[in-house]
Amino acid sequence: MARIIFLHHSTGDNIWRGGTNRYLLRFGLKGDVQRYFDNYNARHDTNLQIEDRLFPRNDPYGWKNYPFDYYNIWVRHAGPDLYMNEPTLEILTKEYDVIVFKHCYPVGRIMRDTGIPDIGSEEKRLENYKLQYNALKKKMHSFPGTKFILWTPPAILESKSKPDEALRTQEFHNWITNVWNENDDNIYIWDFYNYETRGGLYLKDEYADAPGDNHPGRKFSKEVAPLFSKFVIDTVTS
Repeated sequence: MARIIFLHHSTGDNIWRGGTNRYLLRFGLKGDVQRYFDNYNARHDTNLQIEDRLFPRNDPYGWKNYPFDYYNIWVRHAGPDLYMNEPTLEILTKEYDVIVFKHCYPVGRIMRDTGIPDIGSEEKRLENYKLQYNALKKKMHSFPGTKFILWTPPAILESKSKPDEALRTQEFHNWITNVWNENDDNIYIWDFYNYETRGGLYLKDEYADAPGDNHPGRKFSKEVAPLFSKFVIDTVTS
């Protein structure tokens, strides 16, 4: 048996549901990711258990899941106790074998660097992101028995983005995949940014939930949900 937790907000929720209307989940209908796992378990006689959780929750922490927030909860306030009702890695790693986490699209509202990076700053700057990510990597490496899956940052529509921010988001993506990522460790990268942009700078218009909405739409989510599910299963079974 493997226990998997997917930590997300709204963008992640759309992929979790796939093509399933969110209101139907209230009546017990499973989303595409859970159905994929159920089918896999039935075909392979396995017991891979996946669940999702809003992280962090709006109350009391706030609806923020950016590099600072993971650093703040998991590194700065690490330990056996909840921080603002949110579980630290010391807590999560005792319950789950695989931890999947991500940011929502405002992570791409990246400002210019100042030349004075600050690991304790909430300002969205590459210089801060890199310090926070390096601290997170060191923390995750301290739990070698747990596998971590990180989504690359979601993209933003061209109509809702500034070109310099989009370029910095692409730079952040490239740094994660080509510099920060290491081979043969316990951290795995799922390249969600590449699926949304298809090699460009922006979330493609046809992938959006609605005109001007930076969330992924149902058609795109239905196509990507099985790709995400397969990646998680391949990571678990590798």
